[in-house]
Amino acid sequence: MKGLYFQQSSTNEKITFVFQERENLPVAEDNYVKLQVKACALSHINTKLLAEMKMEKDFFPVGREIAGIVLDVGSKVSFFQPDDEVVGILPLDSEDPGLCEVVRVHEHYLVHKPEKVSWTEAAGTVRDGVRAYTALHYLSRLAPGKWVLIMDGASALGTIAIQLAHHRGARVISTACSPEDKQYLEGLRPALARVIDVSGGKAHVAESCLEETGGLGVDIVLDAGVRLYSKDDEPAAKLQLLPHKHDILTLLGVGGHWVTTEANLQLRVLKDVMEKLAAGVFRPRLDEPIPPYEAKVSMEGVQKNQGRKKQVVQF
Repeated sequence: MKGLYFQQSSTNEKITFVFQERENLPVAEDNYVKLQVKACALSHINTKLLAEMKMEKDFFPVGREIAGIVLDVGSKVSFFQPDDEVVGILPLDSEDPGLCEVVRVHEHYLVHKPEKVSWTEAAGTVRDGVRAYTALHYLSRLAPGKWVLIMDGASALGTIAIQLAHHRGARVISTACSPEDKQYLEGLRPALARVIDVSGGKAHVAESCLEETGGLGVDIVLDAGVRLYSKDDEPAAKLQLLPHKHDILTLLGVGGHWVTTEANLQLRVLKDVMEKLAAGVFRPRLDEPIPPYEAKVSMEGVQKNQGRKKQVVQF
């Protein structure tokens, strides 16, 4: 049984993905569940966060958003039984890669998968659904009638955030990073209040938002990264399409909330995310399912932030 891991060079620059043979997992104990993985989504690995948390190791497991079938449960497990269909997010300190046929996970990181939701939809939505839910519900108190600006709305996270905001009756503005993204966003229903095309580098996000809101500004901003310093002090990669922090402050209305992805949003409202996926509130932007043997190459692309759609490996 093989699992996918990543190895970082001593200079912390190059990341290599490798399949490694794993021993068969022991019988589940205590609150742990043994799971046959049916799908695992691929997401960019925040190596800086791992270093700050002192979690670096020679080989780090890859894949945290999983969906699968319960094979075995420990004696203290109370929420699941064998043959249950579940979805969840492996914790950062998990020793098991989600990109493996069988994993072991604590029951508190799992919820039941709704029957009408596919394996790939469940794995491909759970992380971005939790991030969007945390940002809009818990960090910014989303409510009907509020103005919401979602940067890079055609991304996997942006798509789910737009759908959640519309579900709660908010008025949504979004930015598009390419003509293709603009076309995708303009085709969403319910329709967005405005799509701001920033791909040419000439659009002024703050001016557009103030114009759309009658000069009042937006109530909530969910960014996709920002420039904190002047152009001369920022790395070239950060200059592309990102607004300056002063632009965000300018377009915020009185009492507005700015939720940033700079320091990363975090987990945990799994059950409600799955219910909204089953109800059709969330319609994830997924790529075609990837076979396990292509996971290494696909993960290399994900780590380089290539591609717009969520990629999911299906076993």
